[in-house]
Amino acid sequence: MKSLKSWKMNLKKKNPFRDGGKCGLKMKPFPCMGILCIGMLFIVYRTMIHQYHETQMDDRMYEKMYPFDVSAEIHLLPWKLRNLPRGIVQAASDLELRPLWSHSNSKSKVGASSAKIEYPTGHYLLAMPVGIKQKHNVDAVVQKFLPENFTVILFHYDGKVNEWNDLEWSGQALHIVAQNQTKWWFAKRFLHPNVVSLYDYIFLWDEDLGVKHFHPANYLKIVKSAGLEISQPALDPNSTDIHHRITIRSRTKKFHRRVWDARGSVKCTNTSWGPPCTGFVEGMAPVFSRAAWFCTWHLLQNDLVHGWGMDMKLGYCAQGDRTKKVGVVDSEYIVHQGIQTLGGGGHPGKKASYSEEQSKRHSSSVDVRAEIRRQSTRELDVFKKRWNKAVEEDKDWSDPFTKDSVVPGDEYMRRRKAKRRRKHRA
Repeated sequence: MKSLKSWKMNLKKKNPFRDGGKCGLKMKPFPCMGILCIGMLFIVYRTMIHQYHETQMDDRMYEKMYPFDVSAEIHLLPWKLRNLPRGIVQAASDLELRPLWSHSNSKSKVGASSAKIEYPTGHYLLAMPVGIKQKHNVDAVVQKFLPENFTVILFHYDGKVNEWNDLEWSGQALHIVAQNQTKWWFAKRFLHPNVVSLYDYIFLWDEDLGVKHFHPANYLKIVKSAGLEISQPALDPNSTDIHHRITIRSRTKKFHRRVWDARGSVKCTNTSWGPPCTGFVEGMAPVFSRAAWFCTWHLLQNDLVHGWGMDMKLGYCAQGDRTKKVGVVDSEYIVHQGIQTLGGGGHPGKKASYSEEQSKRHSSSVDVRAEIRRQSTRELDVFKKRWNKAVEEDKDWSDPFTKDSVVPGDEYMRRRKAKRRRKHRA
């Protein structure tokens, strides 16, 4: 009995947790709390270091995807602008020409109270790749657009700019030069959404379009009333290089969103709810709303400059149902002349100049147009593979148009024959 009591007494004396929270018999409370605080500070420090490294990784990834998206950086990456007061930051720009000095005797209208840019409503942009061989045609197009509050930007792919100075409107347009580059190459580099956010609609047109029957103001009224985010003017049936039935003008309609056609390799029937039967415009004369262009610019592949295959995916940028938000305007139509000038082509029947003939003699015997077509075909294959890979890897993405289908010709005929057999048996 005594041994049991003595054992309990010894246990009470040696127990370090019975003395009212003291850390051991000889240790006082203050050193114990100090050790606890040091441990907590170490944990907080390690957590902050981990979060900092993760944020830096996200920063680098974001910079690769959006190297100059300042508007997003203001909210997502504020430390890059930490030395600037928020009110002075302007995330967007425009393509408007500014005078070197004020032409008014009154004080400048630029206010010091706000850095926000005030723009008039109803502003539009016409962007075209141009060569000197199409000067007359481009002149006709620009003269129709400029009076309707359009800003005009010309992408000179042949390096010739001074030759345009004799046109009355040349000084009002922006001129950008890059030798032998395509429309989509220029658009990806100079029409960033933050630069063109001023413009309600962006016309990204080829240079070989006849506009005798086209009026920009009427076209815009139809597009706005119909709610078309992506559109194009219809093509005159007498145009050259008509590739898709949906782009041909209908004489009885103001605009249309789809086409029915059982001819050819692709059958557009009542069961067809995807491009090129509906939700489709061609790349020669597309018109984008501001929101649609924001999406389209990100769809453009930086290294695939011919843009083949992209027209089949434009409906994903229609800001909703592509069967309703994409359309072709019939009452305002154009003529596609089908003149290939980029890469050495020219107007059919037009005699080349002496310098052009000399350059052809000294150049290798390469069919430039054939090489461009081969490159375009290769880019189309690459684009399709990238799209499929992106769909496969993005587990959070779901196709909003999975029920859409375009039935190939052979499959359509097989289904039609099977339907007839079932009716005959019944």
